[in-house]
Amino acid sequence: MTRFEHINPPTIPAPFSRYSQGVVVKSPDRWLHISGQVGIPLGGALPDSFEEQARNAWRNVFGLLEAAGMSPANLIKVTVYLTRASDVGQYRTVRDSMLGQVNTASTLVVVAGLADPRWLIEIEAVAVD
Repeated sequence: MTRFEHINPPTIPAPFSRYSQGVVVKSPDRWLHISGQVGIPLGGALPDSFEEQARNAWRNVFGLLEAAGMSPANLIKVTVYLTRASDVGQYRTVRDSMLGQVNTASTLVVVAGLADPRWLIEIEAVAVD
């Protein structure tokens, strides 16, 4: 019996290469490991603005949570990669508006770049149910 399930819901963009958007681990608890989500919406058009990319990345995380039967309240760890330090303040504003009262363990890293130079943010997460 497989103890994990790959999640690639049709409500968010398909993986860009050979990986799963999320993996649920079946044990006494269900663990969902969410691959890095970028600011591309389901339609595929990457917005220019950091704010919209950040909102789309969070929407993609939420889509994976929903596909696994979870909600933002199930998040236990989030790691966020930004390509510009100047976006940290705006990221925090978007994060707070998207997560509301959810307080998860969190790491924020500013990196030199992501897999596509147009991507300004990537969010990976772990949730448990």
